[in-house]
Amino acid sequence: MSSPLPASSRKDKMLSRPEIEALIADGKHIVIVDGKVLKCDAWIKYHPGGDKAIKHMVGRDATDEVTALHSAGARQRMNAFVIGRVQGRWVNFVPPIQGGNFRTQAELDALNSDTSCPETDVDDSSQSSTDASPIFEPAEGKHDARRRRPHTAHSSATSISSVELEDTEEKPKMSHLDAKTLEEINLDLAQYPPLKPEVQDEIVRKYRVLDKKIQDAGLYKCNYTSYLIEATRYAMFFSTFLFFLSKGWYGTSAFFLGCFWHQLVFTAHDAGHMGITHDFTIDTVIGIIIADFLGGLSLGWWKRSHNVHHIVTNSAEHDPDIQHLPFFAITHRFFNSISSTYYDRIIQFDDAAKFLVQYQHWLYYPILFLGRFNLYRLSWEYLLGGQAPRRGPAWWHRWFEIAGQITFWYWYGYRVVYCGIPGYWNRLAFILVSNMVTMPIHVQITLSHFAMSTADLGTHESFAQKMLRTTMDVDCPEWLDFFHGGLQFQAIHHLYPRIPRHNLRQAQRLVMDFCDDVGIPYGLYGFADGNRKVIGRLGDVARQASILAACQRSMAESGDLGLH
Repeated sequence: MSSPLPASSRKDKMLSRPEIEALIADGKHIVIVDGKVLKCDAWIKYHPGGDKAIKHMVGRDATDEVTALHSAGARQRMNAFVIGRVQGRWVNFVPPIQGGNFRTQAELDALNSDTSCPETDVDDSSQSSTDASPIFEPAEGKHDARRRRPHTAHSSATSISSVELEDTEEKPKMSHLDAKTLEEINLDLAQYPPLKPEVQDEIVRKYRVLDKKIQDAGLYKCNYTSYLIEATRYAMFFSTFLFFLSKGWYGTSAFFLGCFWHQLVFTAHDAGHMGITHDFTIDTVIGIIIADFLGGLSLGWWKRSHNVHHIVTNSAEHDPDIQHLPFFAITHRFFNSISSTYYDRIIQFDDAAKFLVQYQHWLYYPILFLGRFNLYRLSWEYLLGGQAPRRGPAWWHRWFEIAGQITFWYWYGYRVVYCGIPGYWNRLAFILVSNMVTMPIHVQITLSHFAMSTADLGTHESFAQKMLRTTMDVDCPEWLDFFHGGLQFQAIHHLYPRIPRHNLRQAQRLVMDFCDDVGIPYGLYGFADGNRKVIGRLGDVARQASILAACQRSMAESGDLGLH
């Protein structure tokens, strides 16, 4: 019996595309980073950022995503999971969580031995990892199959291909919603650089050069003076809240407490991205103290959701940050009751959604006033459900957060609201005002994405292009940065999430030059224009929902079910 290969030899072993496909078909979580093949099965259940972020990278070259979201130390520790290497340019599979289909080793062996089909090539990715969810393969892709992808149990009702059936004599009848989806895809294909490998590879190369320029400019280094200024502002808001509370000015007190929470979110955001000390443990402690102890929101829940958002930005099926039925639908694709891979359930376009979405452009601001209450619910759902890590290096996060939640509801719910404010109506008003004042942060986050593209251009699109296509920045004078918290630079933040937000304005010029160089439109709108754009998008989808509802009523009244 031969002795097993030493670890160094196993890590240097060249793995073919069919071998990797077979591993994924066997349920393994295989990710490509810097040409190295990582098997993440032993780590995925301990990943502090949740398992979904890794699952969306299975079968893909995740080099840019991993680099953007992880420190150098974390990337170094990933070497423990290397099982081999790939040679040359890796062509992405569609991950299983997104509906990709993979052939087992037995199926691949059968294809290899099938001499009756000499043209069969097990290395041809067009034969595997088929596009079963709304992932749209453009004509410029390496494997231009010129065919409609098969519909499977994993797919959404809106699954179509961006390449029509050009080789068939008769095209199938396309639904109105599918035609609308195709129209949006073709619009993006016309506006953005081609998805040809050589074009996207050049974008990737220049994106990494830009990262080096940002590092050389020192923009990853934290400006602690800025945090000192912010801490002073936080202390001022909190002291003012206590002062007016003691004077019995409950509405005014609630307003300043809301301002305190609104500003705290920005620092918690930096801590969640390891943008303060760049040390995972220290920034986690800072983030939990701010988010849980002082704000009543779970940092762990936010990181689990936010990491997925950064990877599959604006994907109707996968991004939890745009899955807000029955209140909002930013794309007509929600009309077909999509299957959410984040929530592991069907998000129904039910009667409530059919009614509310018709008026969503009017309800946008009123609903966002109540957004913080939903975050409380999601935080407890995360901590008491099975989502938070129970083992591994982050096992203690859950318990620390639960302690933070108890502390928060003691000082805010019991000491301030119950003991400090007389009368039920005064208490209710205090709760509503203090939480509703934080509404601008909800507008800030949705503003950067709700009006941008939700089309999925497939696995050939580079990380940098996808982030810039689905995210916009908000222009404002520098003196107003404190109000937006630096998060008005969402497009830049999505490209480089670990840059401290105080440095994002300095990075803007470099990113603009990069966009001009590679030909990617840079979405930049004033605050008012950005709001108009979002309301316009919501209004467009609302009108589509109204037309759909009218058509359904007409068919129901006439008995015409559209089956002819």
